[in-house]
Amino acid sequence: MSAPAPATEAQSTTRALALWGTLLIAALYIVGIESHGILRHIVQTVPVWPSVVLALRGSEWSKWTALPCFLFWFSLMALIWLFLLGWAHIVSGNFTAIETALTLLVGFSSVVGTVVALRTKTHVGAIGASATFFGMLIIQILALRISLLPAIAHDRWR
Repeated sequence: MSAPAPATEAQSTTRALALWGTLLIAALYIVGIESHGILRHIVQTVPVWPSVVLALRGSEWSKWTALPCFLFWFSLMALIWLFLLGWAHIVSGNFTAIETALTLLVGFSSVVGTVVALRTKTHVGAIGASATFFGMLIIQILALRISLLPAIAHDRWR
C-alpha cells in the first residue's frame, strides 16, 4: 500500500482557510449560547459556511468567499473592542467575560484567516474575484441585518 500523496501548497492554504472559518463559526456559536441568542448567531454565520465548504473541496474560489467574511468579522470585533475601551460608541451592548474573550478568538481567527487568504494564489480572474468578494460582503452584511430582526434577535434559546 502506498503512502498518500503530500498536500500541495494550494491544498494546505485552502485547508487553513477552512480551519480558521470553522473556528470563527464555532466561537460565534458559543457567543450565541452564552448570550441566549443562538439563532441570531446561526444566521450571522451562514455566509461563512460556503467558504468552509469550498475550502475543504480545495476550490480557489474559497479565497474570494472567505476574505470578505474575515474582514467583516475583524471590523466588527474591532468596533466592539473600541466600545469596551470607551474609545468609540459605534456599537454598544453588555458583554460578559466569556463574550469578551470570544471577541478575541473571533478577531484572531479573522486576522489569521485574512492573512492566509491574502497569501493564497489563485487563477481566478479579476472580475470574477471582485464580483465574488463584493457579493459575499453584501451577503454577510445582510445576514447581520437579518439577525437583528426582532423575531430572530429576541430568540431566547436556553
